[in-house]
Amino acid sequence: MKKFFTVTLLLLVCSSFNLKSQEAFGDGEWFKFRIHYGMFNASYATLQVEETSLNSQPVYHIKGRGKSTGLLSIFFKVDDDYQTYIDKKTTLPYKFIRRINEGGYTKDLEIDFNQQSNIARVHNKETNEVKSYATPDDIHDMLSAFYYIRNQINNDELRPGYEKRLKMFIDDENIDFKLKFLGREVIKTKFGKVATLKFRPYVLAGRVFKEKESLTFWVSDDKNKIPVKIEADLAVGSLEADLEAYKGLKHQFRIIMD
Repeated sequence: MKKFFTVTLLLLVCSSFNLKSQEAFGDGEWFKFRIHYGMFNASYATLQVEETSLNSQPVYHIKGRGKSTGLLSIFFKVDDDYQTYIDKKTTLPYKFIRRINEGGYTKDLEIDFNQQSNIARVHNKETNEVKSYATPDDIHDMLSAFYYIRNQINNDELRPGYEKRLKMFIDDENIDFKLKFLGREVIKTKFGKVATLKFRPYVLAGRVFKEKESLTFWVSDDKNKIPVKIEADLAVGSLEADLEAYKGLKHQFRIIMD
């Protein structure tokens, strides 16, 4: 179970796929997700957006937090903090922070991206080591990828089998990431029935995901592209995440009334 919560957060931040080149989010947007692991109501995760500035540059500060709850927290404590600072126009990241404690497995990383020089400077605060890595053009972190995709993909392109690829940098590695569109589906949520877009993510290189893993998620088929539901069949059980609460949406959340 060491990395199940990190995998869940990565799924959440990748759980949006489709918009006609307009902003899907803005200052004040906030999501809360309830995560189940097998029989456990395992944890909650939140994502929020705030306008701020970084080195005199206007940015969105994205914060992702997650903690284990209930019975699971007794046996496997999780306390994760993910943050990114992204350009308001391009959504490319300038800085990414990852502080996690998952059952004693810890990381404390701060990554500065130089998008012009194609360099990621990684400061490992646990060891106080600083290393620089070459990156491809338009590199993303786990959080910035979510918001980039929400703004960029054209709705008219979506047909079953359609794929979107981008480059991500995770910890110390460049990753080739792919999202595949599976189709449209109406699902039941705590808010009512929601028209959704169904996807499957793949990481083509690296160690977080593998193609043989069964990962599926659903996002709202509206201008927000809210991640509504995630399911994952893992080697040691199943994981499910559901949208629990939201506020500050840029567009109206479309609920289908019976």
